[in-house]
Amino acid sequence: MEKIETILSKKFQNAFKAAGYDEMFGRVRRSDRPDLCEFQCSGAMSAARNYHKAPLAIAQDVLKKAEEGNKDKSFFEAVIAAPGFININISGEFLASYIMEMDEDKFLSIPQTENPKKIIIDYGGPNVAKPLHVGHLRSAVIGECLKRLGRAVGNEVLGDVHLGDWGLQMGLIITELRARRPELIYFSDTAPEDPAEYPSEAPFTISELEEIYPFASEKSKTDEEYKLKAMEATHLLQEGRPGYRALWNKIMEISTADLRKNYARLDVTFDLWKSESDAQPYIPDMVRYLKDKGYAYYNEGALVIDVALPEDKKKIPPCMVLKSDGASLYNTTDLATIVERMKLFSPDEIIYVVDKRQSLYFTQIFRAARKAHLVDEDTELKHVGFGTMNGRDGKPFKTREGGVMRLETLLDEINTGMIKKISENKNVREEDTEKIARIVSLSAIKYGDLSNQAAKDYVFDTDKFTAFEGNTGPYILYTIVRIKSILEKAGKGTAGTLLPPDTPEERNLMLDIGRFGSVVSEAFEELAPHKICAFIYETANDFNRFYHETKIIAEPDAGRRGSYLHLLGTAEKMLEKSIDILGFSAPDHM
Repeated sequence: MEKIETILSKKFQNAFKAAGYDEMFGRVRRSDRPDLCEFQCSGAMSAARNYHKAPLAIAQDVLKKAEEGNKDKSFFEAVIAAPGFININISGEFLASYIMEMDEDKFLSIPQTENPKKIIIDYGGPNVAKPLHVGHLRSAVIGECLKRLGRAVGNEVLGDVHLGDWGLQMGLIITELRARRPELIYFSDTAPEDPAEYPSEAPFTISELEEIYPFASEKSKTDEEYKLKAMEATHLLQEGRPGYRALWNKIMEISTADLRKNYARLDVTFDLWKSESDAQPYIPDMVRYLKDKGYAYYNEGALVIDVALPEDKKKIPPCMVLKSDGASLYNTTDLATIVERMKLFSPDEIIYVVDKRQSLYFTQIFRAARKAHLVDEDTELKHVGFGTMNGRDGKPFKTREGGVMRLETLLDEINTGMIKKISENKNVREEDTEKIARIVSLSAIKYGDLSNQAAKDYVFDTDKFTAFEGNTGPYILYTIVRIKSILEKAGKGTAGTLLPPDTPEERNLMLDIGRFGSVVSEAFEELAPHKICAFIYETANDFNRFYHETKIIAEPDAGRRGSYLHLLGTAEKMLEKSIDILGFSAPDHM
């Protein structure tokens, strides 16, 4: 289904052509002055330079042709404003018929891409053996939304958690566990080669594992001998020592199960549970290739790739592939992961949802990958950098004690507060309170994050985000539930044919609904979820104005009443689809 501005653009492109001008000037866009008009074509100004003719005269020629076939202004009304703008308002008849068609469209007017892409979104990045904390919230929430957005417009999108499971952290865990439990079979000099010969149960719980890592990490900072042992354990693990590999598998099993549980609370899912270790087999061949082809060279013992460009305004250091001691690092793993993704999936695009402070790093990685032809020439590499989630003091969000807050603690605190709010509503059954509170809490968290531009820092204000008034997730859900309640009260089969709007409030709501497809496609093109939030907040406000100014079920005219109910049904579907893209849902009652 085409967007309204696309339909209008085709009309005015034909008019430009019929009037003797290039049709490329006929593009129509939504007006940024809705007080003047709903849509606007400014092509006459551009055409004036090409045809050496006054823009006003060109606009008059074009409008004359455009109005042919627009009998009784059944499609649009247009006027020319100096120096040559064509200001356009669509007719109520066209608007009603468009929303009727939208209601029957299985994509709800979201334009489907003509050439679907295969896209991988890297939006997890947690380290195993460590709990998720609030710093993981933004990548998960933004990444999940971008995945859903990409799918909504017709692309094939794979989400990859990309676990941090390789390197010194594993050596530290192994070293500390060996110090505490030296009798375990994993540390025996005669540890079996066959993984099946090891115990099926892990020798630790997730809680023990989460205690072991920070303890070992702190100890390594002051105990040089301990750190050397950890480095040796890391080396032996990476060399394939059977006992250490078997122990690593147990760490992965326990950690991944816990991560899945916590991501599930956010309604965040991944198609791929890949990790740094998956890229390791690709490193030797990649390094050999980079050296053989001359893309990488040794500088002070380290293997590097020059990635600076003449037009750079600031210095871009070389991308290091191997350290001077021959060890790999994050750069190595990330380049090898690109090699792996190209080999296994041949993506058209790879999107990394990572803190914006890593922008220089991704510039280096992307340039190195492109310079060395590790990706196809037309494969896009993008970094969606996000800002910091801060507390009310403007500093990174912390616990009351000043530490980094666990994500599940934040979720529990917000959920507990929401249970209290919901329980005060006498219309909600006691047995439904916790379920509804979980749904509303998730909307508060996700909408609170996504309503901000991703790249900006923002204040995570629990009181503000959980409020049922204002630009919040709970307010959006309250609006959806209000619509559901009206439709439920009216009963099934009461909706009728949608009529042209007869009040300004109804027209504004219909215009909002008619924008839906444009908003979704634009949000994906710009990788900007906040545009959907802004759109549904405006729609919710316009619906509530319409609701307060209109007798809907009490409307005496059956045709008009049926039209109202049809409009509400479409509004509900559109809002529900919007919040599904954002990553949360609405309850039936609140």
